[in-house]
Amino acid sequence: MPKTSTPSITPVPGYVLVKPKKKEKVTASGILLPPSHEEKPQEGEVLAIGSEFVTDYGTKKNAPCKVGDTVIYREWGGKEYKLEETDYLILKFEDIMATIN
Repeated sequence: MPKTSTPSITPVPGYVLVKPKKKEKVTASGILLPPSHEEKPQEGEVLAIGSEFVTDYGTKKNAPCKVGDTVIYREWGGKEYKLEETDYLILKFEDIMATIN
């Protein structure tokens, strides 16, 4: 797997920087899907992680993943950000639902 170059974006405590994976635009049977049919990706590679943060109740929360992990996140979670033709997503720790090994 080629190493992904990390942009100069550092997430603040409690957030993770993810590069969403592109969805296939052609079905298994070869049917081309129009852009209006595309769903938002819900899977991506973790590029950077903010430090732990302290909740309102005083407990510390660590990131549920590490750099290089592939994660599944909430469909409408995070904030999209585009830098030099590349799309990124900044997610809260709680928007990450699972990691893929």
